[in-house]
Amino acid sequence: MNLVDSSGWVEYFLDGPQANLFNSPLSDTRHLIVPSICIYEVFKTVLRERDESLALRSVVLMQQGLVVDFNSEIALEAAKLSYQLKLPAADSIILATARKYHATIWTQDSDFENIENVKLIKKK
Repeated sequence: MNLVDSSGWVEYFLDGPQANLFNSPLSDTRHLIVPSICIYEVFKTVLRERDESLALRSVVLMQQGLVVDFNSEIALEAAKLSYQLKLPAADSIILATARKYHATIWTQDSDFENIENVKLIKKK
């Protein structure tokens, strides 16, 4: 399973210089996990950077994967991870979701550096 975090989705939707590096996990929607927090973050960023039309189209594409809602099980695990690894809330929710589904996280977010099962694509 794969989980592309918000930074990867934004890079892809805004056609950033490394957008193509996210093609593989994003095109395999049968094995794609999408935490609901990523939908929030991506919609907000694309809305701010471009417009509502592209933001809405982005969400439709994200929903082709398995959308995982934030629930109490993930919340408790995320809180532990946040405390242990000193991660921000959204990142700990993403990590907890990935671990629940045994997914690899694809990201450009350096907060995930040195965490197991993370494919960090450093920003240029």
